[in-house]
Amino acid sequence: MTATADWDAAQLIEAFKALGNPARLQIMQWLKDPEEHFGEYEPIADRRSVGVCVTHIQAKAGLAQSTVSSYMSTLERAGLVRPTRVGKWTHYRRDEERLAQLARTIGTAL
Repeated sequence: MTATADWDAAQLIEAFKALGNPARLQIMQWLKDPEEHFGEYEPIADRRSVGVCVTHIQAKAGLAQSTVSSYMSTLERAGLVRPTRVGKWTHYRRDEERLAQLARTIGTAL
């Protein structure tokens, strides 16, 4: 998915399913302000530009690493987050352009 692509019905359903899980929705809310929600963790890279390390998401969520990895993959497939590798760690940040487009699509399509 590109930042300028229209959301088709299948993509909308995938996004809604991804956000329909309470833990994934909570993670998306945390990622909106990573400094506030992950400030207690020593950053490996700049949180604003690179994102939050999956190990920090896992620690904050209190879930198994495999569960968090699965959740983040679901959010990525839905086009809601972007991963970045920094060394051996994967960081995630919200794809704000895609989220804004999703909001516009919902506003005009529903």
